[in-house]
Amino acid sequence: QVQLVESGGGLVQAGGSLRLSCAASGRTFSTNFMGWFRQAPGKEREFVAVIGWSGGLTLYADSVKGRFTISRDNGKNTVYLQMASLKPDDTAVYYCASNSKSALLRLWKSYDYWGQGTQVTVST
Repeated sequence: QVQLVESGGGLVQAGGSLRLSCAASGRTFSTNFMGWFRQAPGKEREFVAVIGWSGGLTLYADSVKGRFTISRDNGKNTVYLQMASLKPDDTAVYYCASNSKSALLRLWKSYDYWGQGTQVTVST
């Protein structure tokens, strides 16, 4: 079993930056692909980014490509989402998730474990 705890959310002005962290417990962290998703009020959960075991494989949603960077530190059991050039449309609760399928998956239902989420609010 994997437990995930996100942190780093907050209020930021448009154009600003934030770095989200997701700390994982469990021995399988280094063999799981890790993803970030977000959900705004009244909208479906949306794929943001996913990263493979070693960090060499990544995939991003078109809406964040070039602005967000996903990374991981297996020694610290932590995955990160560096967000830059933030826009009001990025406002959402951000979740990290783990999948044991060893694939760069966009569909949230493919992920096995989820954190509780962290709120990111981007003001104009």
